[in-house]
Amino acid sequence: MNVLAVTANADAPFLTQQVDALEERGVSFRTLPIAGEVGADVDRSPLDYLRTVPRVLREAGPEYDLVHAHYGLTAPAALAQLRLPVVLSLWGSDVHGPAAPVSRLCAPLCAETVVMSAEMRAALGRGTVIPDGVDLERFHPEPRSRAREAVGWPDDEYHVLFPYSPARTVKNYSRAERVVAAASRRLERPVGLRTVSGVDHDTVSTYVNAADALLLTSDSEGSPNSVKEALACNVPVVSVPVGDVPERLAGVDPSVVAGDDRELVEGLVAVLERGERSNGREAAREVSIERTAERMLSVYERAAGRRVAERERAAVASR
Repeated sequence: MNVLAVTANADAPFLTQQVDALEERGVSFRTLPIAGEVGADVDRSPLDYLRTVPRVLREAGPEYDLVHAHYGLTAPAALAQLRLPVVLSLWGSDVHGPAAPVSRLCAPLCAETVVMSAEMRAALGRGTVIPDGVDLERFHPEPRSRAREAVGWPDDEYHVLFPYSPARTVKNYSRAERVVAAASRRLERPVGLRTVSGVDHDTVSTYVNAADALLLTSDSEGSPNSVKEALACNVPVVSVPVGDVPERLAGVDPSVVAGDDRELVEGLVAVLERGERSNGREAAREVSIERTAERMLSVYERAAGRRVAERERAAVASR
C-alpha cells in the first residue's frame, strides 16, 4: 500500500513513530508538509495551507492508494484532489479549537476519519478512535535518582513535570504554576515545576523518569502523548479531565483526575507525599505503538481496499 501523507508537523515524534510502525507492516509513505514555518508561538497562516493545494494536486498520482491528512486544516488540500480516498486524522485542537469548523465540514467528505478519544468522536459526531501509540521500548521505568543525575535535577526536591512550552496557551501553564505553588506551601520539601520542551525525543524518557509526577492542566486535549509516556515509565499523573485522560488513568495508582484547582492541589500533594511509582505501564500496553499501528492499518484497508484489490488483480493478470 502506498500513502501520501499531508501534515502540519512532519517532525512530530508521534507521527514519525506511526509511520515507522506502518512501514514495518508493508506501507510506503511520501510525506508532504504544509508550506511555511511553525513554532511554539508561531502558527501557519491560511495562505500556507492554500499554497499546499497545488503541491497535493501535482503529487497525488495513481501510484498512491490514499491520502492521509493529519490535522483538520490539512483536509481541504487533501480533498482538493479527486482521484484518491482521504483518511483524516484529527488531533484534538482541530475539534475543540478555532479549526473545528473546517474539521466538521471536511470529515463527512473523507473515506475515513480517525479521532484520538471518545470525547472527540462525540463532539464531531463520527470517527474511529485510535489514540497515538507510545513506544514502550523507548519509554520504560528507570531509577529516579539516576535519571535526576542525568538531567541535573537535585535529589532533595519534589519535581513536577510540565512537558510543554509555557508559550502554548492551550496547555495553561499559569494554572500549573498556581497548583504547584499551593502544593509547595503544604509540603516540607520544595516543589519545582519543571518545563521540558524542545529537547531531543530520545532524552524525554529520562526527564519523565526524573519526575515525581506529571501535571497536565490543558484547556483541551485529544489523547496527550505525555500522559501515555508517563504511564509507560510508571510515573504518577495528576491531570484535569480532558481528552481520553480519564480513560487512560482508570485503575492507575497513584494518579489523580481532578476538575478544579483545589482538587488538583490535593491530588498532587497526596501523590508527592506517597512518593511511589504508579502501575501505569500495564495500562500503557493498551496504546502501544504496535497495537495502534495495527488499528490504523485496518482503517487504511477499509479506505483503499478496492484500489488495492484492483491493483493486485491487475498484477496477477499481467504475469
